[in-house]
Amino acid sequence: MARDYRRVYPRGMGRTALLVAGLVLAGCTAEPPSPEDDPSPPASSPSPTSPSPSTGGAPPVATAESFRILVTHHHSPLRVLSVDGAVRLLGSGSLAGLRLVTDRSDVPSAERGPDAAAVLERVRRDPSLIGYVPVSAVDETVRAVRVGSVDPLRDPAAYPLRSESAPPDADIVTLTITGDIMLGRRVGARLRDVGGPTTVFRPFLKRLAAADITVGNLESTLSQRGVPTQGGDSFGADPNVREALRAAGFDVIGLANNHLGDYGTAAMRDTFRLLREGHLPYVGAGRNREEAERALVVERGGTSVGFLAVDSIGETPAATATSPGTSRLDMPPRTGPMDEERLDRLEQQVRTLAGQVDTVIVMTHWGTQYTNVPEPSQRRVARTLAKAGADVVVGGHPHWLQGLEQVGDTLVVHSLGNFVFDMDFQRRTREGAILELVLWDGAVKGARLVPYVIGDDFTPRPVGSGPAERVLSTAWETSRGPYALP
Repeated sequence: MARDYRRVYPRGMGRTALLVAGLVLAGCTAEPPSPEDDPSPPASSPSPTSPSPSTGGAPPVATAESFRILVTHHHSPLRVLSVDGAVRLLGSGSLAGLRLVTDRSDVPSAERGPDAAAVLERVRRDPSLIGYVPVSAVDETVRAVRVGSVDPLRDPAAYPLRSESAPPDADIVTLTITGDIMLGRRVGARLRDVGGPTTVFRPFLKRLAAADITVGNLESTLSQRGVPTQGGDSFGADPNVREALRAAGFDVIGLANNHLGDYGTAAMRDTFRLLREGHLPYVGAGRNREEAERALVVERGGTSVGFLAVDSIGETPAATATSPGTSRLDMPPRTGPMDEERLDRLEQQVRTLAGQVDTVIVMTHWGTQYTNVPEPSQRRVARTLAKAGADVVVGGHPHWLQGLEQVGDTLVVHSLGNFVFDMDFQRRTREGAILELVLWDGAVKGARLVPYVIGDDFTPRPVGSGPAERVLSTAWETSRGPYALP
């Protein structure tokens, strides 16, 4: 549902006063940890705040043009400010070597841009700048600065940089997308023998459950009823792990991958049935081609999010009119030349879906294993999906993190790496990141990677700032545009 962000503010405070002295009314002065240092989940959606009788009524609701936030480059050293730090920044125009830039005329200490778009373009190019812009102009190509530990995109009502008006009445939806999840082999043995089915998700349970929509690519069957087709690389999980997926808060299960068919047709059908009976919606595979290629639409409040998923690696059969399998898009390097007819059809599917929902997310299983370099074919498909209207494209299969890029208005994450896996033979197969998105009325306003390291017990654990930079460097090395290293 749409959130009620009404909040009471002191009366009689002018805008400039609020920008400087008035900000201390919000409280905290200590520097909170950065997102990478803070393993706790993002704050959940705020509860409505009732107006105080002494105020003479609630303040008017601001527009997205009047509600302003601080933003930085994705590689800026600044991730979070105390309220006192924000006061100093807005009063002096600089802080710890970083410079403030805004299109607003009543912040005389700051550098000026002609409009918010120009300010954001400067911030995207220069990590030494901090932008102060209307939230209406903000997108995922910049990073919102938390002030007093408050993320303005997730909890605008509590954001200390506020005016007499309440924040915009936006419908805010949060999404978390994980990398590849494999619950068979040694992972399955650990789930069976130590601590129960949720063991490997435990460090992330609160974070996964906190999102309005949580998505994962399940790279194993939920059945071993059949002959393994890939030898020791056949990934079959116990049916009981379904409860682990439910307990972890997954709302969407991606099945378009090359291991769904590892135990044959019967095990695939078992997996579909178990997910349906467990009320775990899936996308990217099905009992026939129509089901496999069907979009999955999830609604939260007033926002609808549509998902499509395709596999370009093979091994699992492509679904046909009468047989189960994945939604297939043949492409280099694994499944031959680009299937132009299927790509055209996928493009039309995305275009149609974009006209029916607020946000379109496409999950792709593609590329080459054990590298952080995306294939040219990945970039080509991403451009096609972006042109058709996809808002986010998220890849899997390489088992390493791969780069991010912005294709028009579309965020492309080429690979999130492994989330739960027993690939302990390389450092980078034991590292990855979850993608956290914030939507305002369906538009992607924020995106961040939360890095982790997979332990000897096959369990991913969030890491602090030092290890986080090392983990994320795998992605940054091949990122482009606003996500590239400066």
